[in-house]
Amino acid sequence: MIKRIYIIAIVLMCLNLEGYGQGGDSSRIILGYPVYSQYIHNGLMINPAYAGTREALTATLSYRMQWMGIEDAPRLQTFSLHTPMKNDKVALGLNARFMQYGITKSSSVYAIYAYHLRLAKGKLSFGLKAGVDMSNTDYNGLQGIDMSDPVLPADGRLAYVFPNVGAGIYYFSDKLFAGMAVPSFLFYKSTGGGNTQAYHSFSEYDFVFSAGGLITFSPNFKFKPSALLDLSLRDAQKINQLDINGNFIISDLLWIGASWRTTEQVITGHLQVNIGQQLMLGFSYDYPAGRMNSYSKGSSEIVLRYDFGSKVSASRQE
Repeated sequence: MIKRIYIIAIVLMCLNLEGYGQGGDSSRIILGYPVYSQYIHNGLMINPAYAGTREALTATLSYRMQWMGIEDAPRLQTFSLHTPMKNDKVALGLNARFMQYGITKSSSVYAIYAYHLRLAKGKLSFGLKAGVDMSNTDYNGLQGIDMSDPVLPADGRLAYVFPNVGAGIYYFSDKLFAGMAVPSFLFYKSTGGGNTQAYHSFSEYDFVFSAGGLITFSPNFKFKPSALLDLSLRDAQKINQLDINGNFIISDLLWIGASWRTTEQVITGHLQVNIGQQLMLGFSYDYPAGRMNSYSKGSSEIVLRYDFGSKVSASRQE
């Protein structure tokens, strides 16, 4: 049991998921940002301004098994849907996320609005999202927990519903994309007995930056480098996640690539197949080269995306 709790603690620290405060603030509830290895194929999960950028109604499903081989390790399912409207300036979207790890189950549902401005060689999008993060944790099944702690309710179950909003900005063209998003503007702290209080603090913002480009060697051979940076202000500019990625694109049908997540020392291999211009199936495997190597067999992620339209270039957008 002690080993199990230790492993879960490592998982939570590495994923920066839900937990109780740090830096001396034991009341602050940390709602972190889940890791996605194939975020480049589902940009709506990291930036609301991505809505409508594929210029078609787009639905994406993903399933992630984090640190396989560890009991109660996170399992993450996501669904996103977004589309441009008829005037080509407004886009709408929906994000849903469901996750279970250890003794906690959590979910999020957000509605998304984006406004696009046409520029000389691309478009600039401004996005807003609003919704709720929900969490349910049952401490009764764990040993070594002081159930008399005033932070915990009498029955040992913590259930939260956290309304929140976020925003982002995103530039995209046939050759380049770059974006910045703030996932949450509101934060929460425990007031005891399972009760919480919302507050706002700029010093606790997370900023998620992403950027990439397309290098064309020939019509049938291209290369797409990209990077993602998740930066936290609350911990003296702590880097929560830094991914450096590269994908070779063959005939706009097959993507083969790899990435290096420096913050966790993870090497990821990517394989995506575009079945026509509408359907994409992707798979990735994360090899833990760092401290999780002794406990885990790695992580895997499957993504399925469908565009309800045929004018999207398989290589132009993520």
